[in-house]
Amino acid sequence: MATLTPYLCAKDAAAALDFYVRAFGAEETTRWTDPQTGTIGHAEFVVDGARVMIADEWPDGGVFSPTTIGRTPVSLVLQVQDVDAFFERAVAAGATVERPVTDSPHGRGGWLFDPFGHRWHISGPETPASRQELQDAVGDEYVIS
Repeated sequence: MATLTPYLCAKDAAAALDFYVRAFGAEETTRWTDPQTGTIGHAEFVVDGARVMIADEWPDGGVFSPTTIGRTPVSLVLQVQDVDAFFERAVAAGATVERPVTDSPHGRGGWLFDPFGHRWHISGPETPASRQELQDAVGDEYVIS
């Protein structure tokens, strides 16, 4: 299986890292800070075994955060063992609920925005479902192939 590592940009990467530690139980593993500006050029953290990279905005390189551009078109899907506890901790730390945690044909999950504009789908372990079970669940709204 291939590995895909998201690389986020935040208006204040140091504050974002602090949030991810509090909200997601993240462990920061790397931080490169510009000694003159205090900006973070690169940092990494791990959440439940998933590695994520982050940096402050870099306008000269065309790198802007969701805060600057308005809203992100990207969603990050993070699968955790206890979706309810994880979700509650994130909200208590300052995340905004987009869709509360619910059950669906493929498992339990909910959507939230972190304070830095990134959209997260927090999901529990997938529940195996056949294509027919999924089609029955969505009805005529979609055709699953």
